[in-house]
Amino acid sequence: MLAHSHHPLISIDPKIRFGRACLMGTRIGVDDVLGWLAHGMSHTEISEDFPEITEAQIQACLGFAANQQ
Repeated sequence: MLAHSHHPLISIDPKIRFGRACLMGTRIGVDDVLGWLAHGMSHTEISEDFPEITEAQIQACLGFAANQQ
């Protein structure tokens, strides 16, 4: 069963990473991306280290986190 995240680039599936919010179609957690940003990685550095992550996905992670308040 897929839970709704209210964002088309973010998925929540109890079978993937214990139901943590992930980038759609990956096992990369939203909290992973947010952690990298919090530790000073730039959007470019994240995209270079993980070419499958787009700028839109990074923005989606930020938006998802902002809506969790």
